Amino acid sequence: MSLTLLPAVDVRDGKAVRLRQGESGSETDYGSPFDAARTWVEAGAEWIHLVDLDAAFGTGNNRDQLRRIVHELGDKVNIELSGGVRDDESLDAALEAGAARVNIGTAALENPDWTASVIGKYGDRVAVGLDVRGHTLAARGWTREGGDLFETMKFLDSVGCSRYVVTDVAKDGMMSGPNIELLREVAERTDAKVTASGGISKLDDLRAIKELADLGVDAAILGKSLYARAFTLQEALEVAK
Repeated sequence: MSLTLLPAVDVRDGKAVRLRQGESGSETDYGSPFDAARTWVEAGAEWIHLVDLDAAFGTGNNRDQLRRIVHELGDKVNIELSGGVRDDESLDAALEAGAARVNIGTAALENPDWTASVIGKYGDRVAVGLDVRGHTLAARGWTREGGDLFETMKFLDSVGCSRYVVTDVAKDGMMSGPNIELLREVAERTDAKVTASGGISKLDDLRAIKELADLGVDAAILGKSLYARAFTLQEALEVAK
């Protein structure tokens, strides 16, 4: 079974950046988000994970820039939009821009009724991001605690959530390997598909994630590993096949 890879383009202040453990102020600047996205498309990406960090942190938004990326590249690649999608206006803006899928984070914790309604309305075009420290969820750009992971999943499963994007906050941007045990725990407790995020640093990490395919872990987000040139996207795609 193949693993779908989603190179990440995180946008802060109009630039492509990577954070360490999701902390505001820990950015490494990688230049133009559009150029970054186009690079991954040209290297063979079928999906891009596009994140508005300013919207996630509540420090503004990069909506126009993200819309341009979706408009210019959306016919060549599927785009998953994430960051600050918390109400009808931000969700509609993301879907109308042409996103194939929208990742909801904080709203799933703070506004479960709304989240249930949009899952009911849009189905598999909506994924829920579960950002985790231990078994405690993190909200508002990882600056607040958001409740118990498995209690939240129980509710989201009951309203038909079809995909979780699971990030171990301690691993994100640290190149220290993914939290395989966390991914296994989540996948064993749900029928939803699972996207692995955070900590991937070598091709063997992708092989380890692939071993969870039978449990429903069918995708992985690649961030720092690609930007730090730990391996190429082409090499990763070869492993993921």
